Amino acid sequence: MPAVPGLGRGFFARPAEEVAPDLLGKVLVHGPVALRLTEVEAYGLPGEDPASHTYRGMTRRNAVMFGPPGHLYVYFTYGMHFCANLVCRGEGEGSAVLLRAGEIIEGAAEARERRGPAVRDRDLARGPARLATALGFGREHNGLDACDGGPLSVRPGGADELVVLSGPRTGISTGVDTPWRFWIDKDPTVSPYRAHVPRRRAAVAPRG
Repeated sequence: MPAVPGLGRGFFARPAEEVAPDLLGKVLVHGPVALRLTEVEAYGLPGEDPASHTYRGMTRRNAVMFGPPGHLYVYFTYGMHFCANLVCRGEGEGSAVLLRAGEIIEGAAEARERRGPAVRDRDLARGPARLATALGFGREHNGLDACDGGPLSVRPGGADELVVLSGPRTGISTGVDTPWRFWIDKDPTVSPYRAHVPRRRAAVAPRG
């Protein structure tokens, strides 16, 4: 991609629910791969948003969420996937935007090598784990700065007017009615909404 200045730290130093819709249509770049963000979710402050990783305070796992805004927070989930967030608000507050889906616009060959040769274009980064895989995010990228001119940046998108919709966040068991999932209407790369389904343990037959 041509050299385009990334968004400054001030863009991210706002409430996540304000940053999230403003990220739609922006271009997230990591190395040779770039995607246009089409779906995101906001997660709020400790003690306020029960669905946020920071709800119960700072831990070793979520410490980056309390760091300066504009940094990447990467976490491992379900024992198999990484997901990526961009930290918001001021240092020490603990809030972020989950990057849920996007359209690969540069580096498709690299993204396809990571995701698999049979994956359709719209599915390369359709969902938070797929997005992280397509962009090559792993545990070692936790804390990467999107505002320091390094390999990660968020750049302005095109001038097209977007129709942005909002609704409940997907797949969570708490804070289910908070309408902090934002997506571009009718974009084919937006992931399907899924309500949380509690895991059920298999019944164990009594002994004897």
